[in-house]
Amino acid sequence: MPSFDEVLKEAGEFGRFQKRVFFLLCQTGITFSFLFVGVVFLGHTPEYYWCRIPGAAELSERCGWTLEEEQNYTVPALNLVNRFSSGQCERFDIEWNNTSVSCANPLSRFTNSSLGNVPLTSCQDGWVYKQPHSTIVSEYNLVCANAWMLDLTQAVLNLGFLTGAFTLGYAADRYGRIRIYLYSCLGVGLCGLVVAFAPNFSTFLVFRFLQGVFGKGTWMTAYVIVTEIVGSDQRRIVGIVIQMFFTLGIMILPGIAYLIPTWQGIQLAITLPNFLFLLYYWAVPESPRWLLTRKKGDKALNIMHTIAKHNGKYLSPHYSEITVTDEEVSNPSFLDLVRTPHMRKYTLILMYAWFTSALVYQGLVMRLGIIGGNLYLDFFISGAVELPAALLILLTIDRIGRRLPFAISNIVAGVACLITAFLPEDIPWLKTSVATLGRLGITMAFEIVYLVNSELYPTTLRNFGVSLCSSLCDLGGIIAPFLLFRLAAIWMELPLIIFSILAVICGILVLFLPETKGISLPETVEDVEQLSSLQSKSGRKKKHQDTSYI
Repeated sequence: MPSFDEVLKEAGEFGRFQKRVFFLLCQTGITFSFLFVGVVFLGHTPEYYWCRIPGAAELSERCGWTLEEEQNYTVPALNLVNRFSSGQCERFDIEWNNTSVSCANPLSRFTNSSLGNVPLTSCQDGWVYKQPHSTIVSEYNLVCANAWMLDLTQAVLNLGFLTGAFTLGYAADRYGRIRIYLYSCLGVGLCGLVVAFAPNFSTFLVFRFLQGVFGKGTWMTAYVIVTEIVGSDQRRIVGIVIQMFFTLGIMILPGIAYLIPTWQGIQLAITLPNFLFLLYYWAVPESPRWLLTRKKGDKALNIMHTIAKHNGKYLSPHYSEITVTDEEVSNPSFLDLVRTPHMRKYTLILMYAWFTSALVYQGLVMRLGIIGGNLYLDFFISGAVELPAALLILLTIDRIGRRLPFAISNIVAGVACLITAFLPEDIPWLKTSVATLGRLGITMAFEIVYLVNSELYPTTLRNFGVSLCSSLCDLGGIIAPFLLFRLAAIWMELPLIIFSILAVICGILVLFLPETKGISLPETVEDVEQLSSLQSKSGRKKKHQDTSYI
């Protein structure tokens, strides 16, 4: 009986059918990037807001003040008495609804010295915003003592990603790739709608968590499907290009946010496209590789005939069945990833690589964001920087392989971070250029880890293994903002030194992974264990051949 790879080669490894499915699933990368970084615009802190003052609204109405006049009359007087406050988190404890208050000069009954004795109080009655529904910050009053709750919204989303990696990664290996993909698209769409119209902050958090769960399911399952339906020579292309669509989403998002003035509108704009993906039920088949692992060879062969037909090819008549793995089908677990020596080594290294890539990547993105400037333009440029990374990968991994570019990109990122930390501030162009080189390096590492992870795990564990290892990416995403801002408070460049150490260590560790260039996707754990042994023998044989000519 022919193997799956033999049948795939005859049906077409990257024909018209695979290209269509690939393009359709790539759109998932755009919507997932919206969810991944959308908080930058959904949770942007308004520049102008101040304490809501009891009686001030009534006084403003009686006096005919504009909103700006109400702010000018009731807030900035704090600065007149040398008491530092912007009026955003504190206010004078004054009865402004007193009928004796003058409309022309409401503070006329106080001198500067007496104002210094007027007690201050916290904003117990909420805040006034010039644009009250522009972001979730103004919607749920996530300012002052509540500012940490904005960080909580992103932490909850990453926790959802983490949960989705375990639960939906497991489900996709047990119940099928496309089924879980479609359920995830429906789930992320419905939860996104509830988030947009959440009546309170608690509801917002719960459904943002669930959106993270289902969002991770769409992205990881789409990635696994596209790598399983193409040949080994095409996996490097699809693995990188699908992540270029993630970058495309990062570049599109600021345009959406610029055109839509409210956070609810932005949330709907980045959520509704997920419902269109439900149409893939009629366009994207189940992964035939997965069907083979579940002892469903007949269904897999029918799909292969369909692929061949759309590609303008025909399978040989003797392809009446495909080799089915003899490994007993079982539900995947973490023990399967660490039970054998090589699988255990690969799993631990890949987990660390995921964690480091996410932490350094998000840390550098946020570091560029705190320098100020035009938020929409800066965000667009930060996405554009990632495109050369994808092109460099496409130019190198097919010629050199996966392992060496993986290691070099991490080391370059680490060295660039270290150099940036010690460059003087009076050479901003050089400091920015070297930091951009670090961003380029870690972006390459982040994209290569997807490819290597999916190529190293057997079909029986691929979706679960990729999901589990990438869960460390979510852990890195949770830690990154705290690491960046806490350490930056001690010394602005201290986070860069930590990023440097983590990235260089990662670059060294990935050298212990086997090269996956041009190999067939492993079907079983035994295939993975043999992979390292075969490459070791090949390396010794090549060395012997080289020395035999001396």
